[in-house]
Amino acid sequence: MTTTAALVKQGKTPADRLILANQLQIHLQHVNKWVALADLARIPSVGTQYCGLLLHAGIASVAQLAATSIHRLHQQLLRLVVATMQRRDLCPSVEQVQQWSQEAKRILSSEL
Repeated sequence: MTTTAALVKQGKTPADRLILANQLQIHLQHVNKWVALADLARIPSVGTQYCGLLLHAGIASVAQLAATSIHRLHQQLLRLVVATMQRRDLCPSVEQVQQWSQEAKRILSSEL
């Protein structure tokens, strides 16, 4: 496996992730986290820069991001950024979060 897309494809179901964890001889929790990060990184404007922030804010998939209220998510992100870095200016803007949501919805609709 050499790409995040391959990881997302190989870890689609909980059973697939369990098999992968057994093959790699690592804890399932690590595989679940990696698959969630890879899934979120598929969103072009999120990428590897913001996928960890989203995961720490409680968003674990493209589908969950598409279904989450933009303003509620922005408030969660703001609280998280201020609590961990004590700087409001490092928080993504509402417009950025809206772009993430729109791109997540496009990804989901293209997979149907």
